Amino acid sequence: MREKDSATATRWITDRAMTGAALGALGVLAFSMSLPATRVAVEGLDAWFVAFGRAVGAGLLAVAYLAVSRAPRPTAGQWRRLAVVALGVVAGFPLFTSLALQTRTAAHGAVVIAVLPAVTAGFAVLRAGERPSRGFWLAGAAGLGAVLTFLVASGAVRGAVGPADLYLLAAVALCGLGYAEGGALARELGGARTICWALVLSLPVTTAIAAVAVLRHPPHASAAAWAGFGYVTLVSMFLGFFAWYGGLARGGVARVGQLQLVQPVLTMAWSALLLDEPVPAVAAAAAVAVLVCVALTQRLRPGRIATG
Repeated sequence: MREKDSATATRWITDRAMTGAALGALGVLAFSMSLPATRVAVEGLDAWFVAFGRAVGAGLLAVAYLAVSRAPRPTAGQWRRLAVVALGVVAGFPLFTSLALQTRTAAHGAVVIAVLPAVTAGFAVLRAGERPSRGFWLAGAAGLGAVLTFLVASGAVRGAVGPADLYLLAAVALCGLGYAEGGALARELGGARTICWALVLSLPVTTAIAAVAVLRHPPHASAAAWAGFGYVTLVSMFLGFFAWYGGLARGGVARVGQLQLVQPVLTMAWSALLLDEPVPAVAAAAAVAVLVCVALTQRLRPGRIATG
């Protein structure tokens, strides 16, 4: 009887991890076009409007979703944690990437964003109660090395470090925090409700800042700029998080977070396709190396994960 129960528990854990990885991969695919879309948007729209206007649009969608789903209100403790999520992914990452991409290319942004999986794993230890194994860290470090090698070889690294790079580093730090906190909280609220409540909590602030941005710089932009804004509003700020937080909650923040190693490669591909930014032949070899490292992180035990 115990062997049967053990087999059932193992199967449940395996299925949960596979589902988490699948949802995480869908989230990475959605986010991989965020930088190119933001780059297009800020060419015609004010960076502050792009950062906070998209949060307002996504927040209104969140209000509708929560009303239709009749979601129960979070507890006081959950509201405090939602504030951390909002700081990281609703305000911090959109703002600092929008400011950076006024002067940097999306391909350059991918260089700095490449460290996001490592930052997320670090916050998984601090905020999500996870303890990744040594092998997990080694596989993740190898994947990061492959991504950075690819980006350097591709010529994405150009020029000296400037204010835009500091903006990108701030974006990565806040995003890693928001991912880890949101992934842990999604074990209680669910992925969709976690991002929706964070967006609703942020609405008074995001609406006020977006309104000021509109008054200072009335938006007049091309269809392409508005299309980029629409993407980061609907997908990057809303639907992508349904899958991403659901994946982090099921598969573990540290483990599923390593799927982001693929994101810079995808971002470079989108940049080449949509923005005519060059990508050399070395990209294929680097992509294979990255995928191998990601596969290793998914097979290795990331350590203790609180499932709630």
